[in-house]
Formats: sequence, C-alpha cells, structure tokens
Amino acid sequence: RCTLPDGCPANLGAAIRYSLLAPGKRLRPILVLTAAEVCGGAIDAAMPAACAVEMVHAYSLIHDDLPAMDDDDLRRGQPTCHKKFGEALAILAGDALLTMAFETLAGQVKPPALAAACCATLAGAAGPCGMVGGQADDVAGPGTGGSVEQLDWLHLRKTGALIRVSLKLGALTAGGNASQVEALDRYGKRLGLAFQIT
Repeated sequence: RCTLPDGCPANLGAAIRYSLLAPGKRLRPILVLTAAEVCGGAIDAAMPAACAVEMVHAYSLIHDDLPAMDDDDLRRGQPTCHKKFGEALAILAGDALLTMAFETLAGQVKPPALAAACCATLAGAAGPCGMVGGQADDVAGPGTGGSVEQLDWLHLRKTGALIRVSLKLGALTAGGNASQVEALDRYGKRLGLAFQIT
C-alpha cells in the first residue's frame, strides 16, 4: 500500500505507485528489517527506514531508465515509468520518491535525534559520494578506467551503497551498539560487492 497526501496530483500519484509498488525482490527493505531483528529491535520501529530505502531505490531506477541514462523500455517485464507516463512525469515521480523517503524518516522514526541520524546516513549513501556518484561514473563509461579496482569502486557506490546503508539503518533503528553497527556495515560492504542487483 502507498498512501499519498491529499494534495498530490492524481497523475503523479499514479506514477509514484506504479514504480514503488512494481514487482521486485525488496532486498533492501528486507535487509533493514533483518538487521534490526539481529540487533534486538522491533520490526515496527524499523519499518519507516525500510520504506525510505525502497523509495530511494525506486527513484534511482526511474531515473536510471530515462533516455539520458540507460534508455530502457522495460523494467522487470513491464514498461518503465517514462514509457508509461512520459519523461517529465517520470522525473517528477523520482523526485517525489526521493523527498518522500526523507519525510518518512524525519516524521516516523523516533526519537527525533535518531530520525536525524537516519536521514544523514541515508543521504550520505544516496548522494554524490555514494549511489549518485557511482551512477555518474557509470554514465561516464569506459573513459573513467577499466581496472577491476575501479569497477569494484563503481559497484560499491552505485549498487552497494544502498545495500550497505540498509543494514546500517536497521542497526540504528534497533538502537544497536557501535560494534553491531560497524559489523553490519562491514557485511553490507561485502554484499555490495557480491550482488550487482538493480
């Protein structure tokens, strides 16, 4: 289910729901919830972080599929957002999902200090030194170099950053101690290299 504010235009809401609720593995939110359980936390407390990560992931896929990026017509067997709703609305749906992710964390994670920490952690993973930076290197193509190390670095950011932050957010929302957060961050780094998942 995806409940949107009353003021959201119907066409924008349809594009958001289409992309966010599309068939998929939901690996990242599952990692948030699993990490929270491992750290002794409650699923309900971790759910806003799990939803926020999936919103960021959905936004990244919408933008990744655009003609200026990968120019994909299909995503998991169905038309990409821009093919179904047009490029402008697809861009706006991605923008909306990104902002909704932080609104969800800020409004639903308690206490406020933890919400702020979760917002900062997710922003760092999704931003220019994380997922978006990896995407920029990918768009630049082979001219940025082609060594195994450079490819690993790209994947650690483009794909791995959200996998890694999923485990970290789960630990944070569970009130995990520093050693638990650090251990899950290490596992997240390994997973990010092992799975190149879109």
